[in-house]
Amino acid sequence: MSAALAAPEKIEFWTFSMKPKFTPYFETLVKNYEAGNPNVKVEWVDFPWDVIQTKLVTRIVAGTPPALVNLNVPWADEFARDGLLAPVDALLGEARPRYLPSTLEDLTFGGKTYGFPMYSNVAVIAYNTQIFKAAAIPHAPRDLDEQLLFARQIAARTGKAGLCPALSKIDGLMMQQGLAVIKDGKAVFNSPAHIALIKKLADTYKAGGLLKDALFAEDNFPAAIDAYKGGRLGMLLAPPTAVKRIQSDAKDIYAITDVAPAPLGPTGIADGGWLIHFAVPKNVDARLLPAVGKFARYLTNDANQLAFAKQASVYPAMAQAANDPFFMTAPPGAGAAEKAVSAGAVSMPHSHTLYVAGITDYDELRRYLVKAVEAGVTGKQDVKQALDQAVAIWNKKLAAQRSH
Repeated sequence: MSAALAAPEKIEFWTFSMKPKFTPYFETLVKNYEAGNPNVKVEWVDFPWDVIQTKLVTRIVAGTPPALVNLNVPWADEFARDGLLAPVDALLGEARPRYLPSTLEDLTFGGKTYGFPMYSNVAVIAYNTQIFKAAAIPHAPRDLDEQLLFARQIAARTGKAGLCPALSKIDGLMMQQGLAVIKDGKAVFNSPAHIALIKKLADTYKAGGLLKDALFAEDNFPAAIDAYKGGRLGMLLAPPTAVKRIQSDAKDIYAITDVAPAPLGPTGIADGGWLIHFAVPKNVDARLLPAVGKFARYLTNDANQLAFAKQASVYPAMAQAANDPFFMTAPPGAGAAEKAVSAGAVSMPHSHTLYVAGITDYDELRRYLVKAVEAGVTGKQDVKQALDQAVAIWNKKLAAQRSH
């Protein structure tokens, strides 16, 4: 009997796409934890990001889930809604006030919290000072209207594109601008304010201010950074890691790059918000939960978040780590890469993951919205007409979902 009691508690935790770059980080963390907690055996498993969800569902259904799993916010929302995750309010315990409030808000569904925030990212605005000078632009843009105005100015005075917004994520942009996509279970993105936003984008597109390469692609970031590195784009909205890429791939452009915090928009929400956290799946053995909570708090404590964030060029979700001088101050004579880190840190407390919650087949619906926006922005269709048609499709599908 005593031998059975002394068997170590096994905690299996999953991450996605961390190997091989962060293997030393996680192996050291596990070794240190086991040294301080000899009654616990920790097993780290890493999956590619595109298979982790399927693996998780399989293991939950089989009744053998891992103790902790890395998820992003939309996945967590979906899993929590399907009853596949356990709330962690009791496990956060006295560590709760140490996380940035914005990160806990992102993981609170139906009044319960579903994860231990680990790290996030946020966009900064990198801009080509030579192009700005040639276009007589005096400072970095302070809101979306200025971004679009400056983009038109750059096109008019230099013949280059000014901006490359991620229009495949137009729903996020609408929400950041304070415009709801769905209200009371119905699509509402054809209001006069929504139409005005798309018309501004259309005017800027027509003036040559938007980079046309892959503008509506699911991921237009590769096209945007290539154009920026090639000196063909005035402004780049991207996480600070992108500025490091410019430094290594295009030294000439990097030398004339400056960086500013990305504009917050009328909602006071920062662009970006890719919050990654550790969730506790449903069916984890209740007797193991205190040990799981203790390890999760260790995994996401200030010191470990800070060490990881520095290596990964992301931002910690713990308040003390997020306020570390590494993030908050750029050294004298700092280049754009260092400035990008502190510019992002300014926005980090305002960072939220913007997405539409609680909708089945949301990606399919979003494609209809993006197609309508593309038709309106490129002038193939009247903006109001395009948005009206997409709203009608959404509402037909949403009504069908409600009736099931």
